[in-house]
Amino acid sequence: MDTPQEFHYRLPGRVSGQRPGSHPGSSVGAGQEFVTHMSLYDRPDPRRLDLRASLRGFNDDWLVRVNRQRAGAAVRAIVDVSASMTFGGARPKLHVVADFVEALGLSAFRVGDAVGMMAFDESERADLFMPARVSRGMGSVMGAALRELSDAGDVADAAAAPRPRSSRAAPRDIPLSDGLEDAASRLAGQQGLVFLISDFHWPLERLDTVLDLLAHAGVVPVIVWDSAETEPPTRNALASLRDAESGARRTLWLRPSLREEWRQAVARRRAEIDSFFAAHSIRPFYVEGTFNADALSRYFFEADL
Repeated sequence: MDTPQEFHYRLPGRVSGQRPGSHPGSSVGAGQEFVTHMSLYDRPDPRRLDLRASLRGFNDDWLVRVNRQRAGAAVRAIVDVSASMTFGGARPKLHVVADFVEALGLSAFRVGDAVGMMAFDESERADLFMPARVSRGMGSVMGAALRELSDAGDVADAAAAPRPRSSRAAPRDIPLSDGLEDAASRLAGQQGLVFLISDFHWPLERLDTVLDLLAHAGVVPVIVWDSAETEPPTRNALASLRDAESGARRTLWLRPSLREEWRQAVARRRAEIDSFFAAHSIRPFYVEGTFNADALSRYFFEADL
């Protein structure tokens, strides 16, 4: 992506902290949201003196206005970098994720938020950990790291096995939850906004523990799929498929009935993901093919926060 797309996001609830920002805060300070009046002697700030309220009062006391200030937040992306994320028809899914984190970095910087990144596969990827900070170039750094990782994976994969590759829409029995739990545990008890980015081609059961760890933050699951894995070929063909995670190979004759089973499996998986997150009052955001910043802005505007 040549120019990162900017999108607008909101956080559920108020943000604690003293660093000024664009989100509704819980601390009193130099803000525009009126909270209450206090005695000038209890809060000695003559700049906030309210003469009308003081004259209407019954205690012959000078009253000052107390406002809430808007605060900055920490926004983080937790990215699945397992082998299936290097799959893609036109572009690897990790390249699409790189587009997203670049847009996230720009969007967070424009509103004064700190942004950072974590990554996981079977374990937490400490080499891709980037602490949250307010920086104009943070999105570019995160995107470059993901693209470099994806390109290195593609080179190694091309040397090991010929194309075509395939990533299944069904979940895999691979312990990615271990790595995700390790990454999420860093954020336990912290406020902010967390984008959980994956194709979710793995069992969802242990994701309950992850959501418990992130209970104090707003969580947005970003499901990244590619049309090559959600839509079967349009014609009958003999296809040699390889599981991107395990490397297992299988040759199939893609007849009409099998293509229909393919579509039904994708629909079932999407329903499973939607149902799982709905039980936690979370609505996932789907990225299929390319990242659309306007669609993500609509996601937040339509959210019941």
